[in-house]
Amino acid sequence: QVQLVESGGGLVQAGGSLRLSCAASGSFISIHTMSWYRQAPGKQRDLVASITSGGNTDYADAVKGRFTISRDNAKNTVYLQMNSLKPEDTAAYYCNARIATKEAMAVSLNIYWGQGTQVTVSS
Repeated sequence: QVQLVESGGGLVQAGGSLRLSCAASGSFISIHTMSWYRQAPGKQRDLVASITSGGNTDYADAVKGRFTISRDNAKNTVYLQMNSLKPEDTAAYYCNARIATKEAMAVSLNIYWGQGTQVTVSS
């Protein structure tokens, strides 16, 4: 019942910018850490950036100083502002969130993934 829907990917020239969005919908109690991962063809899926419910952020070394993660808790949405994009940033970008839901008489904390959005940076 919980869904994460990403948007904002596309084709951009090196040095350009893109802003990704990921909105959570469905029935849930709360959203904890939200993250962005990326996966290039033939490579593993790697963490790009994460943000806690309190706003603490963490970034992969490859994107520090160029990418900014933020969230709007009222809209259940996480963003990834990507500046100074490089061809090596080309990948499918996935939203990830730890979300608490009510199941029977208990609270369950699970990880959810979005469907992915493609970012292609041309040189």
